[in-house]
Amino acid sequence: MKLDFHGIKFNIWLYFMLFAAGLLALVGGAQLLLIKPYYRSNKISAIKEVAATIQEYVIDNQWLDEATIKKASQFAINNNVCAVVYNDSGNVVYNSDSLGDSCIFNQTITVGSTQLQPLTNGKAMRELLLLSDGELSEVLANQRSDQEMILYGKMVQANLANFYLFVNSPLEPLDSTLTIFQDQFFFLAFFALILSIVISLFISTKLSRPIVQMKHSANELAKGHYDIHFEGSYFSEIDQLADTLNDATHKLSKVDELRRDLIANVSHDIKTPLTMIKAYAEMIHDISGDIPAKRDEHLDVIVREVDYLDHLVTDMAELSKMQSGSYQLKVGTFNLSQKIQNIVTLCQVMIDEHHYQLVIECPRNLMMTADEVKISQVIYNFLSNAFKHTPDGKKITIRAFEKNDWIQVEVEDEGEGIKKEDLPYIWDRYYKIDKKYQRATGGSTGLGLAIVKAILDSHHAEYAVESEEGKGSRFWFRIRRSAEWKIKI
Repeated sequence: MKLDFHGIKFNIWLYFMLFAAGLLALVGGAQLLLIKPYYRSNKISAIKEVAATIQEYVIDNQWLDEATIKKASQFAINNNVCAVVYNDSGNVVYNSDSLGDSCIFNQTITVGSTQLQPLTNGKAMRELLLLSDGELSEVLANQRSDQEMILYGKMVQANLANFYLFVNSPLEPLDSTLTIFQDQFFFLAFFALILSIVISLFISTKLSRPIVQMKHSANELAKGHYDIHFEGSYFSEIDQLADTLNDATHKLSKVDELRRDLIANVSHDIKTPLTMIKAYAEMIHDISGDIPAKRDEHLDVIVREVDYLDHLVTDMAELSKMQSGSYQLKVGTFNLSQKIQNIVTLCQVMIDEHHYQLVIECPRNLMMTADEVKISQVIYNFLSNAFKHTPDGKKITIRAFEKNDWIQVEVEDEGEGIKKEDLPYIWDRYYKIDKKYQRATGGSTGLGLAIVKAILDSHHAEYAVESEEGKGSRFWFRIRRSAEWKIKI
């Protein structure tokens, strides 16, 4: 398989490897470059602790006896140091030598530009401390062994006098130690890099596998295979992404299905009246042209079909205009109670014909601020929809009431109901629950609920349908009582 240098798997692996290599380089550099300063710093800290203990034994102790001196000397031997204490006159009051000839107190030393012999020139040593504000720390070269030595000194005030304590300790040569560390580091670094390659390859594969699988699934989805399923993984974000994509796939499949239905149904809606018009025009031309009764009958059919086409084009144009944002609402305050009564009056013939039990539950003079014509269209569509799906003699209820700062309108029927899986799609144009499309009758074009949705969206209204199969449906919407909502389509 060709290596993709821009692929997520390679880049995750590369970032892990760069991180591992950078970490090893940082540790190696710190080990090689900082070990000497670190060792010296720790050595000086250790000598300061040794000096503090010798001070406790020799200077701070008011009763300096042979046993205490012996303890101090043994402590100096145990810590591989030599020590000397001077008084204000430069005389040696204590000397412990565990290094023999290597002790720099037995040699001529150079501190700065001053050259002196510590044991025979105590005053000069005292002056060194005084010039260094009472504390001195120097790294000197042993003239006899050419080994680096640490000289530490401090001025101590105790027992109503000043004392000058110096401690000398060798610095161990680090060259051999550094060589061992380098060999060890390169050995460990080699195996660390091998381990990093394996681990980073495993992690990059684990991280990238679900994303790569999703990419392949997305490619199939792009080809129109809506039955594809996006698999999740151990990671919650990937699971959430998979769920989102699966939901989007389901919705895309519905959209594609609706698109096919739309094309088929619009074609059917247009083709049927055109076929009827053509057929009856030919009949008038060939048969009934000279027979007034037949001719008028055939012309009525043509006019009816032309009216249907006109309604279809008008509804589609209105829906398109509202959804495009170019329609301006004509907002005003009107009597909703009276408007509902007027709509019911228009439908009285159908109510009487099918013996519907129509109930109106609405307070008198309920005022609403909205587009009166469009809200009337919404209520009429809800009522018309109830007529289509309610058996003869059943009950249909229209309610309107105030609820907090909202005015809510409901149309409830005892009809056939809607399946739960179909509820999210009933607002789509031409969506048919039974999938067996038949041209709408009674002047309807099949776009009613799609137009209702566009009108209510333009009013920033809340709306929904609640239905149980076999028991009926309840369509409702609510609009804010005031006109503070923005009029924007």
